[in-house]
Amino acid sequence: MTPDQQRETAVEAALGKLDLAAKVALLAGADMWSLPANQEIGLGRLVMSDGPAGVRGEHWTADDPSVSVPSPTALAAAWSRELAHRTGQLLAQEARRKGAHVVLAPTVNLHRSPRGGRHFEAYSEDPLLSGEIGAAFVSGVQSGGVATTPKHWVANDSETERYTVDVRVDERTLRELYLAPFEAIVRKATPWGLMASYNQVNGVSMSANQELNNGVLREEWGFDGILVSDWTGARDTVRDALAGLDIAMPGPVTVYGEHLVKAVREGLVPEETVDELARRVLRLAARVGLLADAPAAVPAEELPAAIDGEALAREVAAAGMTLVSNDGVLPLSDSLGSVALIGAAAVEARIGGGGSAQVFPTRVIAPLEGLRTALPQETAIGFAVGADPNVDLRPLAARTEARFLGRDGSELGRVALPDGTARWIGQLPAGISFADLAEVELTGVLAARSEGLHRVGIRGVGRFVLEADGAVLFDDVVVPVGTDPAAAFLNPPEQVFELELDGARTVALKLRHVLPENSGFAGFGLVSFVLGHGEPTGTADELLDEAVAVAAAADVAVVVVGTTEEVESEGVDRASLALPGRQDELVARVAAVNPRTVVVVNAGAPVLMPWRDDVAAVLLAWFPGQEAGAALADVLTGAVEPGGRLPTTWPATEADVPVWEVETTDGRLEYREGLFVGYRAWQRRDGAAPAYWFGHGLGYTDWSYEGLELRLLTPETGGADPYAPVAEAVVRVRNTGARAGREVVQVYLCPDRADAATPGSALAGFAAVTAAPGELAEARIGLPLRAFQRWGAEGWTGREGDHQVRAGRSAADLPLSVALEVPLPR
Repeated sequence: MTPDQQRETAVEAALGKLDLAAKVALLAGADMWSLPANQEIGLGRLVMSDGPAGVRGEHWTADDPSVSVPSPTALAAAWSRELAHRTGQLLAQEARRKGAHVVLAPTVNLHRSPRGGRHFEAYSEDPLLSGEIGAAFVSGVQSGGVATTPKHWVANDSETERYTVDVRVDERTLRELYLAPFEAIVRKATPWGLMASYNQVNGVSMSANQELNNGVLREEWGFDGILVSDWTGARDTVRDALAGLDIAMPGPVTVYGEHLVKAVREGLVPEETVDELARRVLRLAARVGLLADAPAAVPAEELPAAIDGEALAREVAAAGMTLVSNDGVLPLSDSLGSVALIGAAAVEARIGGGGSAQVFPTRVIAPLEGLRTALPQETAIGFAVGADPNVDLRPLAARTEARFLGRDGSELGRVALPDGTARWIGQLPAGISFADLAEVELTGVLAARSEGLHRVGIRGVGRFVLEADGAVLFDDVVVPVGTDPAAAFLNPPEQVFELELDGARTVALKLRHVLPENSGFAGFGLVSFVLGHGEPTGTADELLDEAVAVAAAADVAVVVVGTTEEVESEGVDRASLALPGRQDELVARVAAVNPRTVVVVNAGAPVLMPWRDDVAAVLLAWFPGQEAGAALADVLTGAVEPGGRLPTTWPATEADVPVWEVETTDGRLEYREGLFVGYRAWQRRDGAAPAYWFGHGLGYTDWSYEGLELRLLTPETGGADPYAPVAEAVVRVRNTGARAGREVVQVYLCPDRADAATPGSALAGFAAVTAAPGELAEARIGLPLRAFQRWGAEGWTGREGDHQVRAGRSAADLPLSVALEVPLPR
């Protein structure tokens, strides 16, 4: 009997021992992050954890840190399946360390609009690139014995009204764009789970979408894993069960439980349906080693070797950094006498986007620290803030203590925290129950380093009392902004108060948070607030003047600009693509006094760069994870070549963006653009070119494209695996520069005549090559059957008309072309 057969046998045996109530108990969370154990059948407690850019575990708190890897846009920018696979293995290692069995990742929704609030958390505007990177990530995680749930199934591409929005999209667009990365991952990597999104698609909630869940996902694609709701996304007992939603999270409040038992007994849901849901949950448990008599899918002796998380995070960050322009100033010369490093993000890099992708890192290396370590000791480094785009105060940079108080005022426990962040969701430390908790009191000492106007603040929702040296600064209720309950704790409002201090001294701070009687969010407990602090600073004009003076005196100026947590975060879409604050003015003024100005963009999604033609180099660092400064120094000094290529097109102006709208009309969001998303849309915009095209990126050497051959591998194959290669493009490129380098070779399928329904090109495959100076390299790129197909009334059929296969460096730089002289594979 094979291990698969052993697992299925154990699943059926366990299922046969359960009555209706016990089967239903498997289908919903026992708490925020776990499914319940059942000792009678040898079933262990199954734990899930957020994990797109680091595995949080059950405790979202700074006293339980995680390795913070670069954001998914940074990972996709590396265009490396191998790096995605190893990143997945690292996250599996992190999950095992934290006792988690399921990583709620990856996010493979598309970059439909650059305004999408979770743009940084998804891979690309292109479905093929998203599917390839996602499949590699999934296979990496699951090779470590941990399950994945690619999300958010499906068309969850923006945040506005995300709980209820009805996405209206035609069948061809749905199939060729939004379902495509999910299909690739299901067929190539066999994920053990998927997560259903909050939104509706064509009038039907995804948790209750029988056509897509049971029809496409299970019957057509053969998916045999679990489908879990997004948190609080299960809303209809009968419709969700009939549509194949296996797990409703979180608990204990759920639409399943007693409601599903009642629905079965009333004949609204067949018990056979419950059996199938429970069977899939038990199969998941068996795969991750939590079911008696069932061998884990990955035995302990076959787990990958231990990975150095900090080293891999640094490698991925550098590999994804994308050099979009360079006049030769990079890499920095060892003989530089002085460097000016400018920008708030230079000392406090933004390592990840806001929301459920956040983790508390094990450490953070800022760009200033990284450059000081990497540059020769004799190189002088000057620093100036220049322009601080942050709206909210940073957490108090001192250890604090949280006391948990009961409803009678008694102390339930206390815990030390590394800074002014207090956050617990679903579970409190030291076994304290949310049912007993009435207040949380946070105390810390502000060690003022300078006299002047200090600021202290509260970020959170609810009743707060803030004291400084015993004097009450605030005693009132802070109300949430907007209607998104997740945004109320992920990105809450802030109250700021000023303290005029006459010298360097300490101030005792106390922040008391009184929880409402029902402090739960849909049944699970939640505490989330921040005690913030801001040092005295000069005026905005003074900060800019200081930066200009520092830049003018340096051989090279490196300006780090970026977005803030208020701009890029789960729960809210972006109102503008402009850099927040006066950062554009900062870059312009620095460039005016120093022609050797390098701009580093610390953002997870496209931003406008009106100064891009006036600076010597522009490097996109994305959200680079906890090793940000070390990786940035590697790239700036040339120790590592910037490996990134754009996974999405960056616009020059907002007016030119092809897909701007993310707001609904009468609750609907119409995908009127059809297939014309990203570079497909830009190619038909007369007179409007983006700042930088999909696929673009420079290294530290030059390449020439010298030859392209197309070889068909199989004849027409009918029902063959749509992701098996049916053709191979052989592309010859030569390194014509002075140093070794890596080139990402891209192949596109282009119809000779595009029309109103068919874009002018589509990525069909890619591969990276390395070569020494003068060396010729050959990229062999398999082109899958699906690249040659389109969706129509008869399902998937071969594309009609004459086509060219083109190869090059980006969607707009394709110097090599061959005609497809035989019928397209079908």
